[in-house]
Amino acid sequence: MERLDYFIRRLLLLVPTFLGITLLCFLITQFVPGGPVEQLMLQLRGMGAGGEVSLAAGTGGSSASDQSAEAERQAFVKHFGFDQPVLVRYWHWLWHDRCGMLARSYKFSNKTAWEMISQRFPVSLAFGLTSFVFTYLVCIPLGVGKALRHGEPFDLVSSVLVFVGYAIPVFALGMLLKMLFCGTVEGLWDIFPAAGFHAPNYAELSFWGKAKDVVFHMCLPILCYMAGAFAMLTLLMKNSLLEQINSDYIRTVYAKGGSTARALWGHALRNALVPVATGFGGILTVMFAGSVIIERVFEIPGMGNLSLEAIVGRDYPVFMGILALTSILGLLGNILSDFCYVLIDPRINFN
Repeated sequence: MERLDYFIRRLLLLVPTFLGITLLCFLITQFVPGGPVEQLMLQLRGMGAGGEVSLAAGTGGSSASDQSAEAERQAFVKHFGFDQPVLVRYWHWLWHDRCGMLARSYKFSNKTAWEMISQRFPVSLAFGLTSFVFTYLVCIPLGVGKALRHGEPFDLVSSVLVFVGYAIPVFALGMLLKMLFCGTVEGLWDIFPAAGFHAPNYAELSFWGKAKDVVFHMCLPILCYMAGAFAMLTLLMKNSLLEQINSDYIRTVYAKGGSTARALWGHALRNALVPVATGFGGILTVMFAGSVIIERVFEIPGMGNLSLEAIVGRDYPVFMGILALTSILGLLGNILSDFCYVLIDPRINFN
């Protein structure tokens, strides 16, 4: 009952936390310089520079041109709704635009934020979910193996490899993999595609041909996705298991005649998974796990590229839509992590 009350409180706290995150970011987007109005004005000045010069020369001054520019600016301000109070605009975004999902993109006015997000969603979901699953499938057994062979050559060699992979910057690792395996350097292997999510003739391929094409396009980016969390998760699993193996209750298992397999797999491993469970909630945000750098290196049309394009192009509706979705899923993911704690160790008390 106490755990149920805890999870109910956490769910209720989602609302004010979400409102605080989105309101703060909404205020920043409204007052940061170089917004959509300024960008449109710069575009008009670039296109109409010749006209402005001739107008100023013909009238003996630039007052008419300045008045026209100010009128255009006010029209843009009204078009984007910036003439209304900030809280009114936020309420319109929150309620009428359904947390920004129905808001029209500034860059592509014929598309809503959700339409643009949903186009990139499958790509990011494929990369995020695959990297999430493979990271845990590799790191947990590797951490267990390192703990059981602590101080042995396997532990030392694997630690060197793990830290070397962790120390290499992601963009450098991506470029290195492309050089080695994508045929960008003459004389080296040409095994994997250098960019994109699928081949240009993807629609003409058979089912298995499409599957093979996507897998080959995903191999190198997935390695880059895994490199960031690989070392941390592996060492966390190893150290957690070593701590449990040296605990008093494991000695008690041996004292009662329990086998090594029972002490390790029946008791130590389950408790060692508790710190690792902090990342289980990340499965709700795997579609946004893509790094902008990785997507740039491999030219992947995912959520990372979309968020960068929205920020650089001051496409605030798309940016706020991505922010709203990631905030909700991130907050729910934290609750899921706590729930995983309870599943792994029912003795945990959150009070």
